[in-house]
Amino acid sequence: MIKEIQSKTKYYYTMSEVCNITSLKPHVLRFWETQFPQLHPHRRKSSNRRYTSKDIETIKKIKYLLYVKGFTIKGAKKSLGRITDFAEIEKKDAYQLDEEKMKTLKNIQNQLKELKKITEKLKGK
Repeated sequence: MIKEIQSKTKYYYTMSEVCNITSLKPHVLRFWETQFPQLHPHRRKSSNRRYTSKDIETIKKIKYLLYVKGFTIKGAKKSLGRITDFAEIEKKDAYQLDEEKMKTLKNIQNQLKELKKITEKLKGK
């Protein structure tokens, strides 16, 4: 899914590094900078953006809200402030997904059992 930050000691990341880490295109990051006030990378004199680890976490939260949860930009802006522990949210969503998969698998298993009974009855006749 989202690639981990390779070096914890690095203070600033270039746009291309952030794009590699988050699997996003540069134009998406530039657009999000205009829409989300929480996302404000430092700029050098040459106008190159320098992202911090905090900026990358904010980008991951935005991506989660927009792409996974399906929020609109407006909804993501409202919800972004309420997300405190992003890792905990990912775990919870993975657990919910596992529960949904288990329910689906149990449903399929029950259907297969019913089909087996029907085929055994047909063979017995």
